[in-house]
Amino acid sequence: MKRSEFYFDLPQELIAQHPLERREDSRLLYISRKSNELKDSQFRQLADLLEPGDLLVFNDSKVIPARLYGHKDSGGKVEILIERILDNKSVLAQVRASKSPGKGTSIYLDNKNNFVVTGRSGEFFQLQVEEGSDIISLLEKFGHIPLPPYIKREDASEDKDRYQTIYASNPGAVAAPTAGLHFSREIFQQLKKNNINTGYITLHVGAGTFQPVRCDDIKDHKMHREWFSVSDELVQLVEDTRQQGGRVIAVGTTVVRTLESAARDGKLIPGTGDTDIFIYPGYSFQLIDGLVTNFHLPESTLLMLISAFAGKNMIMKAYEHAIFEKYRFFSYGDAMLIL
Repeated sequence: MKRSEFYFDLPQELIAQHPLERREDSRLLYISRKSNELKDSQFRQLADLLEPGDLLVFNDSKVIPARLYGHKDSGGKVEILIERILDNKSVLAQVRASKSPGKGTSIYLDNKNNFVVTGRSGEFFQLQVEEGSDIISLLEKFGHIPLPPYIKREDASEDKDRYQTIYASNPGAVAAPTAGLHFSREIFQQLKKNNINTGYITLHVGAGTFQPVRCDDIKDHKMHREWFSVSDELVQLVEDTRQQGGRVIAVGTTVVRTLESAARDGKLIPGTGDTDIFIYPGYSFQLIDGLVTNFHLPESTLLMLISAFAGKNMIMKAYEHAIFEKYRFFSYGDAMLIL
């Protein structure tokens, strides 16, 4: 398939720049694969669109304040976007500077807290904290919430809370699993009342999630790698759901990628690892029966993934409808439920 088949024209004013006052105030576009039905709804009605015994699987990864600003010995400005924490002293990161820093270059956050470049790994720099500090301490003191490039403003105090799911518990992501941003305590209460079960995986979303597809033929695109973990507890929840006739519904594309990466012949296997799975139309899904997701960028791997699940023509029809009805797009935007 060609990348251009996933293009759509999005008015800039539909790109959400701020979250709504309440998480559950988002709109929800419901898509039935069986009937090819589109239905406008509200996110607070999600529990009523599901069935008792369904299992919602969430990504509990926590966004770290991964954007840092510093300078070199020369005074030249440096911007750091952490991709992955390797240990308490070292990270992989994107580094933006007027001149690419070489091995041994110091990057100063202030007079006492410095990184030193220790090498390269593909497009990323390996940085190590100099003596007297550690990664988490530096991030807490100097880090900024790494808002996506399509949010055209500096991060603000509201983002520390709202660019984070309420159930985030495992630090390591540099981008939020945004389908989960709509879930409030009230929504979880409704799910419990309706006997809808919940479970969790972890996938630390990397900055590579924003990398565009540049190949004309999408099969030539190489995905970035991200770390994931699937617990024994979740495997048991999935098996119990299946045995009782319930559906497994992924909350976000990161959950889809994790479950599909950890599955073997339709059976979910517990463990940890890296995934670079690229899901596009033609892919045979092993585990999921439904998907809660936000609206994604034109020609993005995430748009290709949901097109694989619901059918490309159906998704492009849904996006055309969402634009006409002025849904809000991307991280702080509205959501879709595909069953």
